[in-house]
Amino acid sequence: MRRINLKGMGVALITPFKTNGDVDFQALSRIVDYQLQNGTDYLAVLGTSAETPTLTSNEQKEITQLVIEQVNGKIPIVLGVGGNNTHAVAERLKNDDFSGIDAILSVVPYYNKPSQEGIYQHYKQIADSTSLPVVLYNVPGRTGVNMSAETTLRLAHDCENIAGVKEASGNIMQIGAIIKNKPHDFQVISGDDSIAFPLITLGAVGVISVIGNAFPKEFSRIVRLALSGDYANALHIHHKFTELFELLFVDGNPAGVKSILHIMGYIENSLRLPLLPTRITTYEKIKAILQELNIKC
Repeated sequence: MRRINLKGMGVALITPFKTNGDVDFQALSRIVDYQLQNGTDYLAVLGTSAETPTLTSNEQKEITQLVIEQVNGKIPIVLGVGGNNTHAVAERLKNDDFSGIDAILSVVPYYNKPSQEGIYQHYKQIADSTSLPVVLYNVPGRTGVNMSAETTLRLAHDCENIAGVKEASGNIMQIGAIIKNKPHDFQVISGDDSIAFPLITLGAVGVISVIGNAFPKEFSRIVRLALSGDYANALHIHHKFTELFELLFVDGNPAGVKSILHIMGYIENSLRLPLLPTRITTYEKIKAILQELNIKC
């Protein structure tokens, strides 16, 4: 019953803001169109890269509706619905309208630092609250707690609508254990651009990408080449982006990719507090690399 194919490159869609702090819906529309025209396999909406904690509930609804209408069924949409109040997340899944959404991406509960059994019971209740496929999201660098391979596999075997996991622990051994022991139709997705290539060689189905906001054509090509077993050509393109991978996150996410999109002319270089744009030194380094890559600035 997992019912969704997340093979390839998904993009963790950013939220553009105007210089006055308002959501820039025109810029968002341009970015969605850019994704549709350049090989993105699916969109992950209202995740970490969207600065979702800073968005009002009305803004979240407007962003989601814009994406649904513009995508118009061309590619799947995965919507971020998570939190550290299990009951509240479950009630939202039961009561909100998810028409046009193909799957839910739900982060490991943050701040509370639950036990592995608490994480299991949290996701079990979430899975029981929706008929949509659910993608687990393990990102211990942000949540303060790691979901172990054992917990992930337990959920994968016990809950038929838990379709996969976005793994951003950076722990290759842990991710490898999940890939080795998972049900055949459970999908392991890289949550980190920099290790997407090696994880695909181990059996991951792709990546939910940050850099794909700016380079959907190039990064989706890396993913497709790797999935087809053409590792040499995938690695050749991957190496072109290694410096950018580091610069993307040195001042926090999505500051790095927003700098790139600003340099490329797609958005204003604006974030909402407590996040700030990249430092000038980082911005100039990014700009220099884009010029070396012959990216229009």
